[in-house]
Amino acid sequence: MKYFLPLIIAISIFINPLNTFAEELILAGGCFWCLEHDLESLKGVNFVQSGYSGGDLQNPTYENHEGHQEVVLVDYDSQLVTLPEILKLYFRNIDPLDGKGQFCDRGDSYRPVIFFKDTTEESDSINAIVSASNELHVPLEKISVELKSKGQFWLAEEYHQDFAERNELKYKFYRFSCGRDQRLDKLWGDNARSTNHWNE
Repeated sequence: MKYFLPLIIAISIFINPLNTFAEELILAGGCFWCLEHDLESLKGVNFVQSGYSGGDLQNPTYENHEGHQEVVLVDYDSQLVTLPEILKLYFRNIDPLDGKGQFCDRGDSYRPVIFFKDTTEESDSINAIVSASNELHVPLEKISVELKSKGQFWLAEEYHQDFAERNELKYKFYRFSCGRDQRLDKLWGDNARSTNHWNE
């Protein structure tokens, strides 16, 4: 009996090695279409899903998710990419100075939030905030990304998933008209949307 559990673990690793080192992270940074698209290109990320989190409302929908933020759930292989690397790319795809929304999207639903599950994730998130503050040459208190304990993730409607791929023209028009990339370029310069080393 004492060999049963290790045997089950070994079999599960053999059958599905992808999930062995899988971790999940929930991030809010404005429109979930954009954040999903920006983060899923990172090597080591298995998949990214759009959804809602942060509030108390049960079974939120796009029409009614009051109290929740639009978020993405990032499923990643911790052997291939680290949490600090994901957080660096996250920061360079948002405006961390804007705590009242993101780009053309305003209001509580679009506030930037990092949802941490434990003290390690909280510490990595704080370090990323400090690095962003240093790179942008702004005081720490100007970084308006909230850190919040991880709660339930509610998957968004099917038509929101992989929106950038399934609705390429509509997505590009939205992203341009919202001024997302224009603001990122102004804010981050050559490091916008990149995984370059932090400039500190």
